[in-house]
Amino acid sequence: MLFPTMRVQIVHGPAAPGGAATDKALGDLPEWNLDDLYPGIESAPLRSDLERAFADAQALAERYRGQLAELAARPDGSALLGGAVKAYEELSDLLGRIGAYAGLIYSGDTTDPQRAKFYGDTQDKLNAAITELLFFELELNRIEPELLAKVASQPPLSHWKPWLDDLSKDKPHQLDDRVEALFHEKSMTGAAAWNRLFDETIASLRFDVDGEELTLERTLNKLQDADGEARRKAAEALSKVFRKELRTFALITNTLAKDKEISDRWRKFDDVADSRHLANRVEREVVDALVSAVREAYPRLSHRYYRLKARWFGRDSLDFWDRNAPLPEVEQRTIPWNEARDTVLSAYGAFSPRMAEIAKRFFDDRWIDAPPRPGKAPGAFAHPTVPSAHPYVLLNYQGKPRDVMTLAHELGHGVHQVLAAPNGALMAPTPLTLAETASVFGEMLTFRRLLDGTTDPKQRKAMLAAKVEDMINTVVRQIAFYSFERKVHEARRQGELTPEALCDLWMSVQAESLGPAIRLSSGYEPFWCYIPHFIHSPFYVYAYAFGDCLVNSLYGVYQHAADGFQDRYFALLAAGGSKPYGELLKPFGLDARDPGFWQIGLKMIEGMIVELEGME
Repeated sequence: MLFPTMRVQIVHGPAAPGGAATDKALGDLPEWNLDDLYPGIESAPLRSDLERAFADAQALAERYRGQLAELAARPDGSALLGGAVKAYEELSDLLGRIGAYAGLIYSGDTTDPQRAKFYGDTQDKLNAAITELLFFELELNRIEPELLAKVASQPPLSHWKPWLDDLSKDKPHQLDDRVEALFHEKSMTGAAAWNRLFDETIASLRFDVDGEELTLERTLNKLQDADGEARRKAAEALSKVFRKELRTFALITNTLAKDKEISDRWRKFDDVADSRHLANRVEREVVDALVSAVREAYPRLSHRYYRLKARWFGRDSLDFWDRNAPLPEVEQRTIPWNEARDTVLSAYGAFSPRMAEIAKRFFDDRWIDAPPRPGKAPGAFAHPTVPSAHPYVLLNYQGKPRDVMTLAHELGHGVHQVLAAPNGALMAPTPLTLAETASVFGEMLTFRRLLDGTTDPKQRKAMLAAKVEDMINTVVRQIAFYSFERKVHEARRQGELTPEALCDLWMSVQAESLGPAIRLSSGYEPFWCYIPHFIHSPFYVYAYAFGDCLVNSLYGVYQHAADGFQDRYFALLAAGGSKPYGELLKPFGLDARDPGFWQIGLKMIEGMIVELEGME
């Protein structure tokens, strides 16, 4: 809880944005102003807060370590423990602010030695402060449950009861204080170091496409080029470089999978993904039902659509580099930044003026960093920072239709994070499943707004096809990613995996998910290398599919709802992490535990494919 989760979004698969468009065509792309956090990496306020954070952490530990159970047992236990939690929350906000600033500075250029040093040094200092505080949540979970329930039912501690209830779910997996401290401190030279190696390796890669040295983002973007030869050459360049770096990526993957296995074993997690399910506050059975439903739907969704797309290209099947190709005979144009901005704000405003008003602040107050730059973190994300500040959004905007959808997606996160902030540093963070629901709903609003305003049959077909591809990338592709991760982590428990073995696992899940209409020829084997979620957040990816299917159901409710849907939706977002997802969905009549629930969302995708087939 001390570091709010960075909501990182891979712009789905090889369709990630990157650069064919010129700056002139795009207009002025905004860069974020991080002064709302700190005025600079050498600034006096930052130095002061770093010093204060460690001193306050030591002081809090000196005052409360070994005392929390005793405080709870006193007649005024609620007030005493409430005061302790309030102090802990305030310190969490301060540490989160510093950590967010360091992370955002670093993401602006991961290849800059000064930024990298600043990020590393700051993490070291924060790590020392957090080590002092590890006892707090551990001790809270050791208080007799009946006693804690009693004091938590009374103010002021009752304010944090949802957080305490949530915290108790971690109790079966927590370790002795000294072991927890060792795990935490060693993470800086373990998982965190390997994550950093991955980031800096990815950022430094350059791909030769027709004599031009391109970054990963710009090369991936070539896979959306209208010219088939450009797509092929980009794919070959990607494959060549990934193969060259395969041993490094294999070592990183093996090491982090082993690191996770050690942690899971010590914490008594049975399944390789159980720790992620716990963090997401979602039952394994619900995720298994989602995965099973999507995998069973592969033939009706991805296999069916790609057969259709191949016919549009006059072929029986498509090469893998053509999977995200634009439709033939459809005008391709660069969408300027201002048009993208107006499109998203208009869609948000049609749903609710309040939603557009919040989103508009991201543009007006420079909370967005949009230009692609060498060394900049790839993809896109919305970072909540801390409740005492505001979120920031990172994009790599290149004027493609998918870039507009990515903007809508990340602003969905941003609106959610703004609304959840009043819950405070301990209860504002939201499980990924609900976080991705908010972002995908923002995408859906934007898509429907654009579709409703399109009368040209060719453009309507192109838009509908693009949405189907995006939903396949969000649902089918992300579940395939999840299946790949499961295979990797399960196999790693039996021993180290060779680069070839990792490639074989990748190809097996891709063939199953994409179907026979996509030719996975030689060259596609190492494309697992660049997916950052596998490295940063194991098993994160199913949250996208969860969110997409849930949003399809939620949007169906919205289409048929009387007045009041917006209020219920804002209440869902404003709850942050203070309520479980099942309780938040009840006002909409939705239950993800229902075995038939996931079919609702999958049938919506299938219905769009049927509509496209009817346009031939």
